[in-house]
Amino acid sequence: MDYFSYRNGQLHAEDVALAAIAEAVGTPFYVYSAATLERHFRVFSDAFAGQPITLCFATKTNGNKAVLALLAGLGAGADVVSQGEMEHALAAGVPAGRIVFSGVAKTKAEMAAALEAGIFQINVESEPELEALSEVAQALGKTAPVALRINPDVAAATHDKIATGRKENKFGIDWTVAPAIFAKAAGLPGIAVKGVAVHIGSQILDLDPFRRAFERLRELVLALRADGIALERVDLGGGLGIPYHRDDPASPPPAEYAALARRIFGDLGVHLVAEPGRLIAGNAGMLVSRVVYRKQGETRTFLILDAGFNDLIRPAMYDAFHDILPVTAAAENAVLTPVDVVGPICESGDIFARQRPLPPIAAGDLVAFATAGAYGASMSSTYNGRPLVPEVMVSGDRFAVVRRRPSVAEMTALESVPPWLAKQA
Repeated sequence: MDYFSYRNGQLHAEDVALAAIAEAVGTPFYVYSAATLERHFRVFSDAFAGQPITLCFATKTNGNKAVLALLAGLGAGADVVSQGEMEHALAAGVPAGRIVFSGVAKTKAEMAAALEAGIFQINVESEPELEALSEVAQALGKTAPVALRINPDVAAATHDKIATGRKENKFGIDWTVAPAIFAKAAGLPGIAVKGVAVHIGSQILDLDPFRRAFERLRELVLALRADGIALERVDLGGGLGIPYHRDDPASPPPAEYAALARRIFGDLGVHLVAEPGRLIAGNAGMLVSRVVYRKQGETRTFLILDAGFNDLIRPAMYDAFHDILPVTAAAENAVLTPVDVVGPICESGDIFARQRPLPPIAAGDLVAFATAGAYGASMSSTYNGRPLVPEVMVSGDRFAVVRRRPSVAEMTALESVPPWLAKQA
């Protein structure tokens, strides 16, 4: 599943002890395993062997330049949802011809930047967006390669905040009116209708929602072809879930997901697009933190860490589970005691785990949050005046800081005091 393991009682990323990284860069920090990123991408890519497909890593899950560069070198493209993500991907070496621009609120400036860059596809999510894109393309004298993102009204068994395929969600065009919007798109100047796209949510652990969504896409492709609109691409989106409990099996396996896509679309002669994110990066990263205090309360024990929800917000936002591992392995016969694992943020919601059974862990000890490579650093903030933490990439017995910790002076340098508040000399 990943390349994190205990060796001689110390948790390692590949061949590097996490304690050694902590000594070098301080805590907290994120660490990514290059071997895990490569393995997960190859497993997904190999599942589609022989099928024309463009694999676009979902940049929102982990936009670190080193991560994007590594995946680009393996043949990955990028799924982006802002001009910033697009430019970041291009700077990391992702070819424009492998970039898909998604998102519900693309501005005309973002559309123009995407067209000037010559990206592979723009996923349009509404009729007003389609009209705006036509105007921008005409003004630039360009043709926009478009897929219309369809909302198939398929409920997936996932957290409500990451479900995107139901009719009450803000994403996509309702599948019942899609034929009319496709017909309009086909007649608009500056628009080249290339395909249809879907994305029903994230962290989905059952193939059935994908099956229902894909079958609706197939029906739509066939109906549009009958009306003279010959779609050549089908964008499957992303959403495959991963095990957050380290002993759980991966479900569903990429091979089964790919087999489902082949079965439904294989006879249509379409070029597939897929946007895996969490599946590639999730288990490739950990957040390492140090215990500041072990506090005995009236009814429970608290482990107070130097990492907070500004560093890893998933538990606070989604009630998400992350395995919490002592960096120094516990004794085999260690007694597990329920503790609340919390951070330093001045919010009662800054809780990583409630009553989590853990072995003895004392102030000064290091702990690691597993499966933190996706939606960890990318969702972090500087709340409470806390600098963004370093990101480190490991490859074999080497490691490098791939995003350094900014100083508070660098953070405050972005701000200014207006003249009427500045101190008079």
